[in-house]
Amino acid sequence: MLTLRKLFPWILVVLWMTLIYNFSAQPAVHSEQLSMGVTEVVVETLNQVIPHSNLSVEGFDHIVRKNAHFFIYLMLAIWVSYALQKSGVTGRKGFFLAIGICFLYAVTDEIHQIYVPGRGPQIRDVLIDSCGALVGIGLFRLGSMALKKWEGHRGDKRRPSSI
Repeated sequence: MLTLRKLFPWILVVLWMTLIYNFSAQPAVHSEQLSMGVTEVVVETLNQVIPHSNLSVEGFDHIVRKNAHFFIYLMLAIWVSYALQKSGVTGRKGFFLAIGICFLYAVTDEIHQIYVPGRGPQIRDVLIDSCGALVGIGLFRLGSMALKKWEGHRGDKRRPSSI
């Protein structure tokens, strides 16, 4: 039986995939405006933190755009890993299923961009997305192991014996 405990994580996955789809559905002009706005904030902040760095928006925009790919798929992988775990799919099967879902979504996302004005598919973006997903899965697994260890230590506390 499908419970809310198992369904809710998958709702998060679908919502995150919808966010990715909406970013990819933006025509190139709108996407560039959004990324330039983010880049301006990043460059302004870095120039304040690191005086005389003279970073430029134009030079930094490409880095911001590719990092956005990496981190949005890192988060997708965390949500997918969480959903799989709550569905009882763990271990190697969970790892390969999580990376498979993220990779296939990255591929379909790039194919979708064929139909978006000014955009097109890039294999490099699928590779960046997949690397982000691998890191996300790794972080999720490390976090899960740390949580289990912490819960184990917390549960092992002995009650003081009565004398």
